[in-house]
Amino acid sequence: MSKEKDLAHGILGTVGGIENVEMITHCMTRVRITLRDESLASIENLKRVPGVIGVIEESTLQIIVGPGLVEKVSRVIADISGVELGEVIPLEKTNGLSDKEKAAGLAAQNKEKYKQRNNTPVKNFLKSISNIFIPLVPAFVAAGLLAGITSVIGNFITAGHLSGEGWAQFNLILNVIKNGIFSYMAIFVGINSARVFGASPSLGGVIGGATLLTGMKPELPIHNLFTGEPLIAGQGGIIGVVLAVWILSVIEKRLHKIMPNSIDLIVTSFLSVLATGLLTIFLIMPFAGFAADNLLIAVNWILSVGGAFAGFFLGGIWLVMVMLGLHHIMTPIHIELIAQTGMTILLPILAMAGAGQVGAGLALWIRRKNKQLTGIIKGALPVGVLGIGEPLIYGVTLPLGKPFVTACLGGAFGGAVIGYFGNVGAMSIGASGIEMLLLIADGKWWVYLLGLVTAYIFGFICTYLFGTPKEAREPKEA
Repeated sequence: MSKEKDLAHGILGTVGGIENVEMITHCMTRVRITLRDESLASIENLKRVPGVIGVIEESTLQIIVGPGLVEKVSRVIADISGVELGEVIPLEKTNGLSDKEKAAGLAAQNKEKYKQRNNTPVKNFLKSISNIFIPLVPAFVAAGLLAGITSVIGNFITAGHLSGEGWAQFNLILNVIKNGIFSYMAIFVGINSARVFGASPSLGGVIGGATLLTGMKPELPIHNLFTGEPLIAGQGGIIGVVLAVWILSVIEKRLHKIMPNSIDLIVTSFLSVLATGLLTIFLIMPFAGFAADNLLIAVNWILSVGGAFAGFFLGGIWLVMVMLGLHHIMTPIHIELIAQTGMTILLPILAMAGAGQVGAGLALWIRRKNKQLTGIIKGALPVGVLGIGEPLIYGVTLPLGKPFVTACLGGAFGGAVIGYFGNVGAMSIGASGIEMLLLIADGKWWVYLLGLVTAYIFGFICTYLFGTPKEAREPKEA
């Protein structure tokens, strides 16, 4: 066993084991551990563990092991815990669950079962994409709602319904708050990508920030090696950031293995950032920019040519993509569309899939006699209306089989409505269901609402007539 593994196991053996650790982080020289029960830790024995230089007892237990080694030891403990550095290590809850919690629990069990059946390198990569962006969803939602409010106020000011410097100043302030996420999204994505790929989060943030080309002046631009044209700040968007940070993780991990601990922190950080930064600016940004530009052209072409048929297909197939874990790759595409056009015309169509599930859930609730199914639906439907569909997918429709198909049909009809009218876009991601009404651009919220109602109705009718299996109608417990 390597030195860092010996030290990690030695530390855990004196603090009550991994089950007594709630969170693990580190600074330049100290492993920081948050304990669940401090009485289970033996500080005197911890100080005698070979490799431990000192111990400081504060709000967290700080174990001094020295630069270079600290990152490796912390990583070993995090790997043992099964979560990333800085994440809370969960404990199982078994008692006193509400209907909502039961729905979420059953959904998680079924989701894990389907994951095991479909565990491939591609799906694992898409899971990584999900882990990068899901922590940012609250920021996307807040910023998106602010974008919707500022858009409404701006329209009222332009139309003359609101006037005065006060309204203009208030709208400016809201825009400043909103831009806190959108203007520096590359940095947030860089940090999260580093956590997922196993690189240092701070270095991931540096690489993300490098794509903003801060300090570059128009009179002294950085030229694209392939075209000779000046690079544009943010070129390639977050797709390029994710790729760059993945390369950073590969370089950093290899350097950690060969660098002596005494110089590991300084030399590895410097070489990793320098090498990845140069690759990002001169290779990844131009290439990712080219790919993103052509992707935008392809999406617009499909929707402009396909219309209602494209909407029907995308709205109907989306739940299958969610089930297989293929939906995560769409998040960077949505963000790229917003960055280039101010809205994503894909998201309103894809959101119809969740509405189809709500209609299917309502039909099952009306026709149900199974008590356990009733409790699950009660917990899953409210969040389903708000666009959080996993409890309905993995807790209700997918395990029953037929309702999953009829829910897809409901989403297909809703998507066809959106596709028929065309050019219906959301100004931000993160919200879905009813919430997205506030984010629809250019006053076309009524088209989105019409699509939602259509998906609700067809999801309900198809499930009520054709999608309610026998086990859902039986009064016995499942």
